[in-house]
Amino acid sequence: MDTTILIAILAVYAVLNVIAFLAFVWDKHKAQNDMWRTKESTLILLALFGPFGATAGMLAVRHKTQKLKFKLVYLFLVLHVIAIAYLAYTGRLDFLLHLFS
Repeated sequence: MDTTILIAILAVYAVLNVIAFLAFVWDKHKAQNDMWRTKESTLILLALFGPFGATAGMLAVRHKTQKLKFKLVYLFLVLHVIAIAYLAYTGRLDFLLHLFS
C-alpha cells in the first residue's frame, strides 16, 4: 500500500474523530446555556464515522451517556475496533486503497 494514501486515510479518520469529540462537547455546552442544540441524529451520524472521538466526548463531559439510543456509540466503537484489528491482523490494508480509489 502506498504510504501517502494510508497516511491520508488515517488523517481523515483522526479528523472525523476530533470533529465528533468537539460536537459532543459543544452540544453539552449549548445544553448548559439554553442554546440551540445539535440534532441527535447528527451526533449519532458523527459517532458512526468517529466513534473514538464521540465516546471520549460523551465521557469527558458526561453528555448523552444515559440515553438509550446513544448506546449505539459504544457499538460503533466496538465495530471500528474489530474492523481495525481485522485489517491489521490479516494485513489487508490494501482493502482501504480499493475503497478510496
